[in-house]
Amino acid sequence: MTRKAALLLILTAALAFCADRKIAPDLAAMPADKQVDVIVRYTSHPTALHHQRIERRGGVMRRSLEVVNGASYSIRGAAIRDLADDPEVEYITPDRAVKATLDFAEPAINANIAKQYGYDGTGVTVAVIDSGIMDSHPDLMTSVSRVVHAENFNTTVGNDYFDRYGHGTHVSGILGGDASKSSGSGYTRTFLGIAPNVKFVNLRVLDGNGSGSDSMVIAAIQRAIALKSTYNIKIINLSLGRPVMESYTQDPLCQAVEQAWKAGIVVVVAAGNEGRNNTKSTGGYGTITSPGNDPYVITVGAMKDMKTLTRGDDQMASYSSKGPTLFDQVAKPDLVAPGNKIISALPAGLALTNTYPANKVPLSYYVSNGNSQGSDYYFELSGTSMATPMVSGAAALLLQKQPGLTPDQVKAKLMKTATKSFPTSSVSTDPVTGAVYTVYYDLFTVGAGYLDVWAALNNSDTISSKVALSPLVQYSSTTKKVTLTNGTNVVWGDTNMAANVVWGSQVLLANNVVWGDNVVWGDTTVAGFNVVWGDNVVWGDSTPTGETSAVAIYGEK
Repeated sequence: MTRKAALLLILTAALAFCADRKIAPDLAAMPADKQVDVIVRYTSHPTALHHQRIERRGGVMRRSLEVVNGASYSIRGAAIRDLADDPEVEYITPDRAVKATLDFAEPAINANIAKQYGYDGTGVTVAVIDSGIMDSHPDLMTSVSRVVHAENFNTTVGNDYFDRYGHGTHVSGILGGDASKSSGSGYTRTFLGIAPNVKFVNLRVLDGNGSGSDSMVIAAIQRAIALKSTYNIKIINLSLGRPVMESYTQDPLCQAVEQAWKAGIVVVVAAGNEGRNNTKSTGGYGTITSPGNDPYVITVGAMKDMKTLTRGDDQMASYSSKGPTLFDQVAKPDLVAPGNKIISALPAGLALTNTYPANKVPLSYYVSNGNSQGSDYYFELSGTSMATPMVSGAAALLLQKQPGLTPDQVKAKLMKTATKSFPTSSVSTDPVTGAVYTVYYDLFTVGAGYLDVWAALNNSDTISSKVALSPLVQYSSTTKKVTLTNGTNVVWGDTNMAANVVWGSQVLLANNVVWGDNVVWGDTTVAGFNVVWGDNVVWGDSTPTGETSAVAIYGEK
């Protein structure tokens, strides 16, 4: 072989390697003859010329996604590798599927005290990106609907922006229901949301079965940013997610939430319901879902309020996803809130209420002399999807009190003031299967602690303008210890926001050490560390769909 030929061979191999790195792992093996929906991110804002290049390869543009310098397309598998050779293409992913993942809960997080002092979310608007909102529910109206804007981004349901599934309405009730259908004489219990006077922007991305796609969510985030000034959107609630398939720096869904955060919008995301997933022998660790794996956003795990008014007996839900995140090893969740067996606003006649009528709240539970008939106004659901609007509501109360707070300052206050008193472990039982799960209260399970709304509102710390990125963690195979690492210009380095203050001594042990010699996975030979810190970090099988659905409907004991 001549020297010129050898150099050409090396160059060809190098270009092929670069192209391979631009293709998401779950897209690389796509059959050449299969039509696939993809999201293409470019090195700069795409123009008509970029779209024409796709069309020349037989592709069809679906939607512009300027917020991530990209667009979604339908294209044949055979063209993907060729497309990756384009130097202006940054990364290509499948347009992945996403799914939707308070009588006792409100006192459990001290939100009831906040209302006694006039904090109800007045002046704050929350964008709920979900299955839509049925704003005809009386709890979501104050003479007129509190939904000030509504749009649909799910191309499978036409222009219908109303909730046909039920998830988005339930989430909205937790966040801002005013309990008008459970207040006054004749009612023994009241189901009041955390911020009962917020306004909503309804951005529907999930269909009547609770399913959508990355591009739909990204388009909705993009719209929320555009409408921020028009409606004073301060918060985005994302009670949805999907498995992590690459670093957050490459994931278009993560990049979209970062843009919202940088635009001044607090983004609150569900951690996921994969905490029982042991397919890789991790005991449920390393199962945080996207975009909850992004270090900017507030990622929320689920607690059980145990149907009591006191916080002292509350426990973690075993299904709540645990950190650290795959690929990047970000310490998540950021904090936890009630999410198990949560009662909230939901009208009859939707997919969830029709399929699971037993989850309608019996009238006898909250109506004087009520019978056992299921309510047409209230429904019970479980999961981190329900815990997320608890935190969104708390953020709304903070922003009502201090409208000038940045997203990073809101995140820092909520995390620092979260309750950090936990047992070492607790035991949970699945009510359907009878399976028993033990939960350990470490940093990757409870984050910075249990949401405390009243403590956050009373926090007077002056927080710098630094970012509040969730820290990375590193594992040393020599010392067998995991430590937190903070980047430069991060708020946790401030005197009043030191790492051990935010996360607490119970979970940080000493000198920012997360776990000492008694590490959760025990030894480096155990599969758990190989999955989370090793080279082969692609998620295993997710929790079976049936079990995930059962969590939402039945919760746990």
